[in-house]
Amino acid sequence: MMLESGGWRNEKDEWRRSMGITLNANPAVKWYFEHKCPECAELVRALVAGRLVTTDRDTSAHDASEIRKAEIYVLASVEDFVAYTSPEVIASSCDFVYAWDKSRLFRLADFEDKTVLDVGSGTGRLAFAAAEQAAWVYASEPVDSLREYMREKIAHDGIKNMRVVDGMADALPYPNDTFDIVMSGHVIGDDFEREVAEITRVCRHGGWLIDCPGDQGFSIKPNEELRKRGWEEFHYVGTLGFDVYCYRKQVLK
Repeated sequence: MMLESGGWRNEKDEWRRSMGITLNANPAVKWYFEHKCPECAELVRALVAGRLVTTDRDTSAHDASEIRKAEIYVLASVEDFVAYTSPEVIASSCDFVYAWDKSRLFRLADFEDKTVLDVGSGTGRLAFAAAEQAAWVYASEPVDSLREYMREKIAHDGIKNMRVVDGMADALPYPNDTFDIVMSGHVIGDDFEREVAEITRVCRHGGWLIDCPGDQGFSIKPNEELRKRGWEEFHYVGTLGFDVYCYRKQVLK
């Protein structure tokens, strides 16, 4: 997905150049990409050759410090995906988790004795916070390794009011009007119309939809798609010193 989209933070040239440098310096990784994902082989070769970069096309003649800088840039761009294979290290590895303050969530709605759904829960950043106040929290997550991680944490911590289930943002396995609060972070956006319609469907009249991203090492831009759909915007400067925007919308049916 990252290879096809051409980067992150809208820095396509820098990302593609750094990926080309990284692949050139790590031929075993290049081989793995080409053979484990053959449909991306030509894209990998184009990145290595610098054909997708519009500025500096040199992806080979670099000293060790430049190579390491490129490797760190690329690894930072995919740190979110560490969660899929090693969820136990995400709390210390991913800035949007370790730098986030749960008080940011509690300012968006009253969670006391509420029934809450966390969509695309990941390792449960939002869900575990909400469980401290809510009556029940359902953590919906389509990746099985993350579901198992949350279940193990629930058992280890003796949490009694949280359940982990499968489900996608645009196909939630619940009846209409089930939850007082439906929340997510870094999830809604692949198909705004379908996803917002689905989370609205399972939320009760008078309930709240919440979008609460974590704090990251770069400024998060305002979400124009949520803005134009009438979501209320909240801005703050995060613990890492960058802009963060949260959103909420009350459901009125």
